[in-house]
Amino acid sequence: MKRSTHRILTTHVGSLPRSDDMLPMLSAKMVGDPIDERAFEARLRGAVVDIVRQQVEHGLDVINDGEVGKPGFILYAEERLGGFERREVAGDAGAVARARHYLAGSRELLAFPEYYQPELEAAGAGPGRAPRQLVCTGPVSYRGHAQLQRDIENLRAALREVSAEEAFIPAVSPNQVAYRRPNEYYRTDAEYEAAVAEALREEYLAIVEAGFLLQVDDPQLVTHYMRCPELSIAEYRRWAEQHVELLNHALRGIPRERVRFHTCYSIAFGPRVHDLELRHVVDILVKIHAGAHSFEAANPRHEHEWKDWASVALPDDTILIPGVVTQASVTVEHPELVAQRIERFAALVGRERVIAGVDCGFASTARSADMPTSIVWAKLDALAEGARIASQRLWKG
Repeated sequence: MKRSTHRILTTHVGSLPRSDDMLPMLSAKMVGDPIDERAFEARLRGAVVDIVRQQVEHGLDVINDGEVGKPGFILYAEERLGGFERREVAGDAGAVARARHYLAGSRELLAFPEYYQPELEAAGAGPGRAPRQLVCTGPVSYRGHAQLQRDIENLRAALREVSAEEAFIPAVSPNQVAYRRPNEYYRTDAEYEAAVAEALREEYLAIVEAGFLLQVDDPQLVTHYMRCPELSIAEYRRWAEQHVELLNHALRGIPRERVRFHTCYSIAFGPRVHDLELRHVVDILVKIHAGAHSFEAANPRHEHEWKDWASVALPDDTILIPGVVTQASVTVEHPELVAQRIERFAALVGRERVIAGVDCGFASTARSADMPTSIVWAKLDALAEGARIASQRLWKG
């Protein structure tokens, strides 16, 4: 994994806005509807070329395929894992609501129902046809080899046309897949989660063996506390420790320097007063078998937490990828503010161990519409310019 040896490198989390002609096909994939796969594959390669070129043109150094072929950073795994079947959600109104919207039953919704309830109703959490979800009904296996190889080859082809410092491929965490996908096959939830981890390990290994950095996406690791109001901090920490152990088992044998770990708080727009504070989990995060940590550091709920990284002993080779622009606001950050954020972390761990990043993906699902595409690229321009300003000051000698 490259370091910022001569200037501050720039990157992002993974998801970028999909092109308009891809959206209908990806939206169909989100709900399991059939599409014309040949037409999809034919368009996808060009879409990857376009998004790779745009990233480089807007000043990003460590890039990916924008996840433009995925219906969502979690949902893509549903067609790559065997052992599941899609069913209508059974149970009480609470179970149905939770299946429709990730904030149902959360601390934020309980605190701000007047804000979030309309969002839930718009997502269909009110009366109507029951939602569908995947249920584990057999041995979990990985069957996504062809799709993964397609993604690898498309990214390789696109990279031949640009000059980038490095490239990564995101993959979902075991924890993120097992959550809200009920287990009806394994004797215990622990056995179920272990099976999911073993299946996803095949994807992790293939990405690294292909020569790319692996980024593991796991927002659930820190959002679990907000989503489960019944948990105390101590109970949450025990849960988090167990799931870090699970992830590390899936990553066993993979060099740390080939792994980036990303976590975030998922909520794009809205009140965020119940986000888990970094101080309650940072000592657990550093136990993850990863050479770099990507995390939220730009939105106003978490910007102050940069100091918390000083409270833990980071391995000397660990890189921090703080978010210095955020998906949680349409305000485009001033490059000088971006530079100041970068310099805080450089003072903390050294300039070579900082890569400027983004709080979260800008389109975690194909249907994400909180932020117009023009604003996304304006924010990434601010990221690149802020990194340039910070580099001038950090390497002024």
